[in-house]
Amino acid sequence: MNIPFVKFIVSAGFPSPAEDFLEPTLDLNKYLIDNPPATFCVKVNGNSMKGERINSGDVLIVDRSLEPKNNNIILATLNGSFVVKKIFLLNRKIYLFSDNGEYSKKIQINSQSDFNVWGVVTSVINKLLK
Repeated sequence: MNIPFVKFIVSAGFPSPAEDFLEPTLDLNKYLIDNPPATFCVKVNGNSMKGERINSGDVLIVDRSLEPKNNNIILATLNGSFVVKKIFLLNRKIYLFSDNGEYSKKIQINSQSDFNVWGVVTSVINKLLK
């Protein structure tokens, strides 16, 4: 879906007329997705990542083709449940972190963990008015 695109950087201050700066369209698929065959969206349930501005009801764009790197936010399965966490790789060990003080902060992945990375979160779609 293409939507009108205004080609200038806006400040959060007083609005200005924008009709003179209207570009043809912005395709959100091209803007948000680098590898369409490996990308999917998933809706978040829970607030364990609110420190990363990921809230319950938000939509995550996840790319399965990306190799998780230190500090990436990932979608994974852990012991049969889907989780969204920040991944840390330290001394050949894998740790998952929540970013909310109300949740356990660190989970170490070990040989007994049933753990599988589904992809790296590349964008968050957040409705300001719900």
